[in-house]
Amino acid sequence: MPGAESQFPIDLKKYKKLSLDASKPTLTDEEKKTLLANIQLLRDAIVLFTASGAARGVSGHTGGAYDTVPEVCILLSLFEQSDKYLPIIFDEAGHRVATQYLLSAMDGHIPPEHLMHYREANSKLPGHPELGLTPGVKFSSGRLGHMWPLVNGVALANKDKTVFMLGSDGSQQEGNDAEAARLAVAQNLNVKLFLDDNDVTIAGHPSEYLKGYELPKTLAGHGLKVVTVKGEDIDSLWGGVHEVLSVNGPAALVVKRLMAPGVESIQGSPHGHDVIPVKAAVNYLKSRGYPDSVGELLTNIKGSSNPYLYIGSTRENAANRVRFGEAVSNLLDRYSKEENAKKVMVIDSDLEGSTGLKVIHQRHPEVFVPSGIMERGNFSAAAGFGFDPNKFGVFSTFSAFLEMIVSELTMARLNNCNVLSHFSHSGVDEMADNTCHFGVNSFFGDNGLADLQSWLYFPADAAQMDAIIDRVFFERGIRFVFSTRAKVPWILKEDGQTRFFDNKDYKFEPGKDDVIAEGKAGYVVSYGEMLYRSWDAVLRCRQEGLDVGLINKATLNLVDEQVIKKIGTTKFVLVVESLNQKTGLGSKFGTWLLERQLTPKYGYMGTTREGCGGLQEQIPHQGLDPQAIILKIKQLSH
Repeated sequence: MPGAESQFPIDLKKYKKLSLDASKPTLTDEEKKTLLANIQLLRDAIVLFTASGAARGVSGHTGGAYDTVPEVCILLSLFEQSDKYLPIIFDEAGHRVATQYLLSAMDGHIPPEHLMHYREANSKLPGHPELGLTPGVKFSSGRLGHMWPLVNGVALANKDKTVFMLGSDGSQQEGNDAEAARLAVAQNLNVKLFLDDNDVTIAGHPSEYLKGYELPKTLAGHGLKVVTVKGEDIDSLWGGVHEVLSVNGPAALVVKRLMAPGVESIQGSPHGHDVIPVKAAVNYLKSRGYPDSVGELLTNIKGSSNPYLYIGSTRENAANRVRFGEAVSNLLDRYSKEENAKKVMVIDSDLEGSTGLKVIHQRHPEVFVPSGIMERGNFSAAAGFGFDPNKFGVFSTFSAFLEMIVSELTMARLNNCNVLSHFSHSGVDEMADNTCHFGVNSFFGDNGLADLQSWLYFPADAAQMDAIIDRVFFERGIRFVFSTRAKVPWILKEDGQTRFFDNKDYKFEPGKDDVIAEGKAGYVVSYGEMLYRSWDAVLRCRQEGLDVGLINKATLNLVDEQVIKKIGTTKFVLVVESLNQKTGLGSKFGTWLLERQLTPKYGYMGTTREGCGGLQEQIPHQGLDPQAIILKIKQLSH
């Protein structure tokens, strides 16, 4: 039965190396024929192996990589022709990582068969490229807008070379690119941008949600030479390449095309941003004349599962990142649409489907503002709405991007703004996009002075998310709510039946820790998606006679004086979290104990390593699974 271990069925050796001279404005018929054959070959390969990510359940981002194959083939042909080009195809979107892995296979760094393990855990093919992890990968990328400034530096270090970068209309929305454009023009850097302008991002079409944003006008306004071409017309594309390379200095080739052209079911659609479904990939490959056995490679791939049966929590689970939007919507239901529109503004950063804002968009459009991939500006807009003491801004993005708005946070504090920020995809759980998307520096949000309080909340389950939103939504000041990409179960009481937070008696109080279980021997302190794992470990230790307790610290950065005294007078305290061990709760909690002359044995567990890809594999990869927690508990208790 064919599967992921089978020989890669698309023969990459059919790729014909081609040398193209950019000084010539037109292609010969033979050059065009070779180029088109190469493009189709590589596009077929990308559809096949990215669909293995869909089959495995780890996603895969087919469209962007598929789109830009013509530009990639042209660049490879330019590299063949002259050494005046730096032979690296820099790319500011990790979503086109499939291109980098395909090039790695073509260059012999990995066997083509390994491509069918795309984004699989421990395959060294994570969702975004990482330098030093994957053989043949020449740079790390994945946070949009971060590569052009770096490429400018590469150009400054290689003034005798032309340096290329792939980009898109989505990534160019980031403010970093505006700064990079100004430097490139001012220093006349020989940087050439090939920008895939397909009018598609995660949340929809920029032409609809970001009116006024036009890539050619934006770049020309910065002073770049801009050439706009039809991406699926090879003569137009080559003519544009010839034109931008005839310019001394920075230039941009804006490549107009539909997303995933020619791929039925995802062409021109935001669905093309992510991975092509297996069925669609099978149909595509069949239409291309490949035998049924090629499609069977995909249908025979099965996703990994976690057979571990947790105790202390429900088998049922829910996505807290979605629950955030539901909880906010439920609260807004209590008021008229007119009152909501006057008091509340919720702004999106092209991630509404991932961060829960889509629910608010659907149920309360009167408060919703769609916006682009502009985290700094969008956060400040939310804060500015909350400049009035009786108005409240809401902002949301991935937790990794909290690092991008630290300066804006300071300005919001100095202006006494009311803004609630939801950062989803916190920690590392089920983060196939891997290290660049780990949301592990959440405490960067608490960067104000001691006389100003920033509230960091990380609910343990959906019921506690409801309770937190209900309690803090209309509070003044800067507030943060964190959630994970992975779903979490409901926490149960010691009886194994009653939900701890899902009852009428539970009321959330900021700064108040939850005592999940009392313990005389010592305590584990945890929160978020690590609470149910810690509860499992604690219960198993209790079954063995070790009287260890558990604390849920849903307010991360405030000391509950009553609870810290309780746990600090026992034998040990262990903090368990998936945030960065250098900057998370564990790095602070020991100091809080010592400041109160409390001296139990102390330990803390957090994220310490770059990711392994995959989904549920990320937690044990960091040594944060229940068995690792049990081992640490026993070490401290002795």
